[in-house]
Amino acid sequence: MLETLKKTGLEDKKARIYLAALELGETTIIEIARKTSIKRTTVYENMDEMLNMGYIRVTTKGKRKHYFAIDPHELKALIRKKESLIDQILPDLISINNVSEVKPKVWFYHGKEGILEAYEDILNYPNIEVVGWASGEVLKMFNWKDVEQYVAKRQRKKIMETLIMTGDKEAQVFIESASHQLRKLKVIDAEEYPFKIEINVYANRVALFSVKDKMAVILESEPITAAMRMIFNICWKAIPDKN
Repeated sequence: MLETLKKTGLEDKKARIYLAALELGETTIIEIARKTSIKRTTVYENMDEMLNMGYIRVTTKGKRKHYFAIDPHELKALIRKKESLIDQILPDLISINNVSEVKPKVWFYHGKEGILEAYEDILNYPNIEVVGWASGEVLKMFNWKDVEQYVAKRQRKKIMETLIMTGDKEAQVFIESASHQLRKLKVIDAEEYPFKIEINVYANRVALFSVKDKMAVILESEPITAAMRMIFNICWKAIPDKN
C-alpha cells in the first residue's frame, strides 16, 4: 500500500502518515509520530502540507487538535481533481513547449516498474491503433493480474492493438483472448522466428521492451515511427491470414 500511494504522488513520509492516520482513526500528532517512527516535528511539518493537499482533515477537541485521514474512496476524487487541473493548463503547457529538431527524444526505463511505466505511456493516446511485434516474454516478468489490469485500461481508452506475435507457449493466452481484447493478431512460428523482445509503434513513438534486460526504451520521432509502421505493414501483408 505504501509503494502504491507513493506512485500517486505522495512522498514517503506523507504516505506513511496517511496510512497511520487511516489505521488510528481520529488521532493526535504524538500518536502518529509513535506509529510511524517519524519525528514529531517532521510529522507537524508534513501535516500542514497534507491538510492543504486534502489527504488529512482536522478537528478540535478542547484545546487539542485531532487529525483523521480522508476516506479511501475520496482518494480517487482527489487524484481526478489533480488530472482536471493538468487538463486546464495543458494547452498552455503545449504552447510554451520548446520543440527542437535536435532535442533528444529518448526515454529509458529500468526494472519491472519502469517497464510497466513505459507500457502505460501508450494509454496517453486514446482512440489510436498500436502496431508491432510481440511474444509471450512479458509474462515472465508480469503476472496475469498485471496484464489484465493494463488490458482493461487500454480497452477503456479504445486503443486497438494489431500485432505480429510468435506462437510460443506463453503467448497462447494472448492469442486466445485476442477477439475480446481489442487485439488483431497474425501468428508466426516461434521456432523459426524466436522473437524475444516487443516493439510497439504508436502516435509518433516507437517503444522497445526487453524482459531479459529488464529495460524499455521509448523513442519519439515522426520519420522513424513512419518507417517502422511501413516495415510492419510489409511484414503483416506477407503473413497469410491463416497460420
